Parts: sequence; structure tokens; C-alpha cells
Amino acid sequence: MERTASALTRFPSSARVRRVVAGAAAALAVGLAAAPVHAAAPLTIGYSDWPGFLAFQIAIDKGWFKQEGVDVNFQWFDYSASLDAFSAGKLDAVGATNGDALVTGASGAKNVMILLTDYSSGNDMIVAKPPIRSVEGLKGKKVGVEVGLVDHLLLDTALEKHKLKESDVTLVNAKTNELPQVLASSNDVAAVGAWQPNAGEALKRVPGSRPIFTSADAPGLIYDAITVNPVSLSSRKADWAKVLKVWYRCVAYVNDPKTQPDAVKIMSARVGLTPAQYLPLLKGTHLLDEAAAKKAFVKGDGLDSVYGSSVNADKFNVRNAVYKQSQDVNAYIDSALTDAP
Repeated sequence: MERTASALTRFPSSARVRRVVAGAAAALAVGLAAAPVHAAAPLTIGYSDWPGFLAFQIAIDKGWFKQEGVDVNFQWFDYSASLDAFSAGKLDAVGATNGDALVTGASGAKNVMILLTDYSSGNDMIVAKPPIRSVEGLKGKKVGVEVGLVDHLLLDTALEKHKLKESDVTLVNAKTNELPQVLASSNDVAAVGAWQPNAGEALKRVPGSRPIFTSADAPGLIYDAITVNPVSLSSRKADWAKVLKVWYRCVAYVNDPKTQPDAVKIMSARVGLTPAQYLPLLKGTHLLDEAAAKKAFVKGDGLDSVYGSSVNADKFNVRNAVYKQSQDVNAYIDSALTDAP
């Protein structure tokens, strides 16, 4: 990220033009002491319409970052656009799935996941039109997905679990926020893979449609994270530790029955929904508190570990030519701030 203020300051002109040699050292000291101190530039974080990122809105609205002494500038995007902005060097960090963090890094935008916000627990769906009522019913059909992104992985997993291959269906590529319209308007598209609220919009637009496979059928398949430019992490580690502290405060606020109504009110307002409309979306996301995040950061081969989940995503990405070279998953994961006492 480019900084707009120089780390060096200029001496006042009076210190530069002193004519008395004997007073030069003292004048220089005074000039340095009087020079303005530039505050660190805000950490810029891209976030989008997903409960595991949107919970940060609570802290934004309530001023919790200021209370922790860290200046953070959250920038709102459509999900794929946020990844593009991070890749272009416009952000210090971005909210992304673990699989998409690998895709972003393979394309040249190195990043490291320092905070696991959640895993999807039902909010990612394969939504099918009637008369299809099962994954097996997709054989020979067209399925809309944003190719290479997270719900393409969900579809791949659904097919594998039901003894089908991707070649058994025909993929129709579209942006995730366009998929509800694709399902409603295309006579030959039988199903789409999308996350909430897009999945819910698809269900609303097509009477009789239903989810035939969701992320609740494969918990840990999709982790969501705040993934950071390694240069920003190295130079601002103390500030990033404060961001994590604020996140866990947000999770506690969401999970506490006394404060959850206010949390849902704040989150729903950001995306133009009522609290009643938003609450089901929140329940399809398993937010991770500090204890749960520490467990997910433990190395393991299964989906209960972000390492195992990311290896699975990496294999998917290579198999589907999202990128050619398998990624070193270990290089993308840093649990140090989460594990710190």
C-alpha cells in the first residue's frame, strides 16, 4: 500500500537558516522536537456482504477500533471486486475464503490469513429448480456458478459426495450476484451455486426451488478469513493484533442473547434488510470466537483444520485450472496473533 505521508519530516525554516554556528546544534534539536508527528496511515480492509465480514460493522458503528487505538478504514465492495482491489495493491487486507486467498496469491498478490472469522454452515447453497430434488438430478444439466470461486468448490464437493463428476454437468459461468437472475430467466439452467443473500434471492425468484446441498453438509469446507499483505503484517503487527481483539468483541456481541438484537439490527441495516430477514443468514454462518479459531488453526488433514481445508481447496484449484502450480498452504496461514497469550 502506498503511504500518502512521508515518514521523514522537514526541519522548520528557522532551524535551516541559523547564522550562528555555535547555536546550530541546539536549533536543530528544537526543530526536531517541534516537527509534526505523522500518524500511521489507516489500515485499509476490504469487506463485503457476508456475515463473517459484516460483523465488523458493529465495531465500525460503535467506535471500537478508536477505543483500541487503531485507525482502520473499511471499504465496501462486491466480493470479487474486493479481491481485485487487494490484488491491485489498494488494500492492506481483505475478507476472503481460504480457497480464494490461495487464488489471489497464485495470481501474484501474496497474502497471509491471520484471522479466521467463520466457517460457512449453510449459507452456501446449490439451489435447484423443480423438478430436481437431489444432487443426482443434476446429471446432464446446466449449473450456474462463478467459475473458480467458492461455490464452484461447493458444487464440486456435492457432485463427488454423490458419485458424480464435474463432466456430468455443464457449467454456466456468471458473477455470483447475477446468479439468481440466471436461474430465473434461463430455461435450461437447472441449478446455481451461490452464497447468501444471493442464494436466498434465487429461492425467492424461482417458485418451488430448493437447496439440494449446502455448506452445512460439509462443515469446514469453506473458512472465511481476514488475509493480509505480508508487508503490512510485518510493519504493523501490533495494530493487526488490535483488529483481532476487536473482532472477538464483535463475535461476543453477536452471540450474547442480550446484545444480539442490536448486532443484527446494525448488520442488516448495512445491506438494506430488516433484522428478521437477516437473522437466518447469520445463523448459516458459524462465527469463530478466539477459542474456536485457535482450534481451527491447529494443523490437521481434515476440514476441521484450516490447513486441511486449504489443502483441499488447493487441489480443487489446480484440478480445475484456476491456477497451474500447487500452492504452499503453510505460507498462507499465520496463527501467531490468534495464539498469542
